[in-house]
Amino acid sequence: MQSPWDYPDFDDHEVVHFVTDANTGLKAIIAVHSTHLGPGAGGTRLWHYPNRGDAIRDVLRLSRGMSYKNAMAGLALGGGKAVILADEARTKSDEMFAAFGRSVEGLCGKYVTAEDVGVTVPDLVEVSRHTRYVSGLPVEAGAVGGDPGPHTSYGVFLGIKAAVRSKLGKGSVAGLHIAIQGAGSVASGVARRAAEEGARISLADIDGARAQKLADEVGGVVVPVNEIMTLEADVLSPNALGAILTAESIAALRVPIVAGGANNQLATPAEGDLIHQRGILYAPDYVINAGGIINVASEYLKDADEAGVKARIEQIPGRLETIWAESDTTGRNPAAVADAMARRLIGRG
Repeated sequence: MQSPWDYPDFDDHEVVHFVTDANTGLKAIIAVHSTHLGPGAGGTRLWHYPNRGDAIRDVLRLSRGMSYKNAMAGLALGGGKAVILADEARTKSDEMFAAFGRSVEGLCGKYVTAEDVGVTVPDLVEVSRHTRYVSGLPVEAGAVGGDPGPHTSYGVFLGIKAAVRSKLGKGSVAGLHIAIQGAGSVASGVARRAAEEGARISLADIDGARAQKLADEVGGVVVPVNEIMTLEADVLSPNALGAILTAESIAALRVPIVAGGANNQLATPAEGDLIHQRGILYAPDYVINAGGIINVASEYLKDADEAGVKARIEQIPGRLETIWAESDTTGRNPAAVADAMARRLIGRG
């Protein structure tokens, strides 16, 4: 296995921490990209990586994305991320999360964890018994915090509407066809809001039963996973895993807009140019999907109530419009524009 310093996605990360706990079987990697604006904050992902090098690449990309996301959202937080290397069944236990919590505590506040793919709120509760550096915990009704999914989906939906205004000149998604990749928490929230406004929904998920249940709820249709990205539609909304926009997949797109909540949608920075050259409007993922971290950041920092969190999420469309305007003026693709803005904010511009 090559050194983390040698990975193309290593970007002067401040910390890459490898965790092993023989008693629980825990193997995890915690990466802190930047603490320029505050402690490195970002969720923990539990995933089966057939190749451990894939786990290193994932945590490096995700932690850098969190630096950019938190900076662009105006939060007093840096960027970090953790991945727990799971078996094929993605087996987990309270003991494993207790060991993970102790490893987070050992970083003395340099990293603040939260929920991500494969990790639930009850898992975080176990983590919180062993570290104070955690957010996204259960809260009382009306309090800030808890499950970030609904807040992420709200921001993504607002971002889709901004893209529709910018690209299609429409103030609503009514009558539009939206192809949604995924049927989890974020995808479900986007689908419900879009359907309520009158959009036609197609969706796909590796869990066919989950996809069908959501389709039945919103009056949509399920399509095969390998077809969702080639549908002719008004919007493609990726809300599953990342690195799905490759040279091959971009060439096959039949949409004028790509706007969704999945992290790291571009396989490499080069794909930002490819999608731009095709005339497809792209919403940089870490800008459009910031609603969840805005919510859990306010829980951790205790700097906003529910109304304040909602107001911060509602700034997402304006940020996207600023990025697209600069892209139009300079000719640079929106992903490159957003990256440059974020790097300036974290002192690396």
